[in-house]
Amino acid sequence: MPEHLRALFIILVLSTAFFAFAHRPACAITAVRDYTRRRNLWFSLTLAAFLAHSFWIYTFIAIPLLIYTTRRETNPPALYFFILFALPIATIPIPGMGLINYVFELSHARILALFILLPVFFTLIRRTSTLSFGRTGPDRALAAYILLTALLYLRETSLTDTLRQTFYLFIDVFLPYFVISRSLKNLQAFRDALLSLVLAIMVIALFAVFEAAKHWLLYQPMLGALGLGGGMFGYLVRDGTLRALVTTGHPIALGYLMVTGMGLYLFLQRSIKQNLIRRLGMALLAAGLIAPLSRGPWIGAAVLLVVFIATGRYAVRRLMSLGLAALLALPLIAMLPGGEKVINLLPFIGSTEKGSITYREDLITNAIIVIKRNPWFGSADYLKSPEMEAMRQGEGIIDLVNTYIQITLETGFVGLGLFVGFFALTLLGLYRAMRSIPDRNSEERLLGQALLATLLAVLLIIFTVSSISIIPIVYWSVAGLGVAYAQMVRKRVPSSVG
Repeated sequence: MPEHLRALFIILVLSTAFFAFAHRPACAITAVRDYTRRRNLWFSLTLAAFLAHSFWIYTFIAIPLLIYTTRRETNPPALYFFILFALPIATIPIPGMGLINYVFELSHARILALFILLPVFFTLIRRTSTLSFGRTGPDRALAAYILLTALLYLRETSLTDTLRQTFYLFIDVFLPYFVISRSLKNLQAFRDALLSLVLAIMVIALFAVFEAAKHWLLYQPMLGALGLGGGMFGYLVRDGTLRALVTTGHPIALGYLMVTGMGLYLFLQRSIKQNLIRRLGMALLAAGLIAPLSRGPWIGAAVLLVVFIATGRYAVRRLMSLGLAALLALPLIAMLPGGEKVINLLPFIGSTEKGSITYREDLITNAIIVIKRNPWFGSADYLKSPEMEAMRQGEGIIDLVNTYIQITLETGFVGLGLFVGFFALTLLGLYRAMRSIPDRNSEERLLGQALLATLLAVLLIIFTVSSISIIPIVYWSVAGLGVAYAQMVRKRVPSSVG
């Protein structure tokens, strides 16, 4: 049996068990018909991808399924989230039929954007109740960032390619942000959307544990069968253990996704009445966080917990308990069988692959020299500089493992300021909205805590990785959730939110 079909069998077995187990707690939060429809679409797309033997055949199967399902969907962002990570974010060019090299590069995520988000976008802009784009601070910062990025493309490429890159900005950045920030208007819509996102991440966590345990990347064979190139980094090992990828394409991206799921689950778990199931959910996400052996996301998870606790009730007492537990955990881990190996993997403490930390330090040092030459708007050929060439690794690539450095090199301090400003304004709106809710035990306040902690953790993690694979889709989407939350609270307590 071909390897991709054996992988499909494992995926179907694990996912069937997971979705069957999740059915009862999930349907206490969302409608049974919605859960069933989204789950069936997840299975349909997975089967189509593994059996099609061509990405174009898969596309012709997927598009009618998406159109059919979207027309019956009550919460489009929830549908989008549920199937977003079902397949890797690998791209294939649409041929230009001899007129141009290619039209644009298509991927699973872009198919979802075009056939789920784009129709919703046109519906939203026709509604008088939809908040116009540009009315919020984050809107204006994002518009300026997109405009600057599009204009800077002109200095490095042709007009045709500039139009193509601008189209990517529209479908990859603007559409997820706009649709999510304008669609979710009440607490139940948030519960539904976050449930879909967390379930999509949980099933990925289950696959990640399997990959690490069996030393087998489940989705790697499918890419070859579909004729897709790139999208996955392949077999990476740390301290003798395979670093899981699943559909995210990179271990850090997988860990980053798990941290996002953990943050949002801190809100959802209140709706799960069974203590055992609630704890199993967090345990599965924690296992998924460990499987890629990525230290940046581990630090992000720690920041997530600290921020979540610090913005909640009894913050000082709980933070002291957390700190004490962390101090006691280290010697206990060291005494367990294999504990020394675990300690060696920890950031700042362990000794495993310290070279990755040194590389990041050298990247910042060299990048600062390059940035000083073109500080305001960056440079199109920064990779050709001697300082960047010195960062070329054995694989022949210059790995810009820092999103903020990457943005500054490409668009200068102006671009970085707009990027950071967008998220700063989003965080400020989130914080003000959360603080305006007087009941510190309310579900609305809990949602604000979870979104604030998640977004801060995400912004920390991207300091350790460039914007590859699913990483930008997630941070634009979480920002959209933050803006939607601020608008929801503002409408409920208009006198309290500035």
